[in-house]
Amino acid sequence: MNTLKEGDAVPNFTSVDQDGNEVKLSDYKGKKLVVFFYPKANTPGCTAEACNLRDHFKELRDAGYELLGVSADTQRKQSNFKNKYDFPFPLLADEEKEVINAFGVWGPKKFMGREYDGIHRKTFVVNEDGVVARVIEKVKTKDHAAQLLAE
Repeated sequence: MNTLKEGDAVPNFTSVDQDGNEVKLSDYKGKKLVVFFYPKANTPGCTAEACNLRDHFKELRDAGYELLGVSADTQRKQSNFKNKYDFPFPLLADEEKEVINAFGVWGPKKFMGREYDGIHRKTFVVNEDGVVARVIEKVKTKDHAAQLLAE
């Protein structure tokens, strides 16, 4: 797993959001972008994390951030997740793992003694030039917006 680090240029990616709209890294050129990766839509930790970002969306926008959630869920699952909790940001249905692999967040995980491959919960702050400005390795699901706003 070759995770992007601070100072790395983010490879240009193309994916689709929950409604099937094409989303590319270049769409965010000139903007500060928060890309948060979560293992699975509608699970407790992922819901807490995304709802925390939703609840502080205005503060994040005021700080100049655009948000993009990413998991390997299907468009239908992402759409249900977004609509159920009324998220004001797009969720990428990265079933081909193009974005996941571009950022290097897919790899071995352990859960309850079992090892398997999956998405590591990490958040990347990408600057206006498409370079990683910050990586949050240990995401606090219930307090994630505060982690982003505390530079």
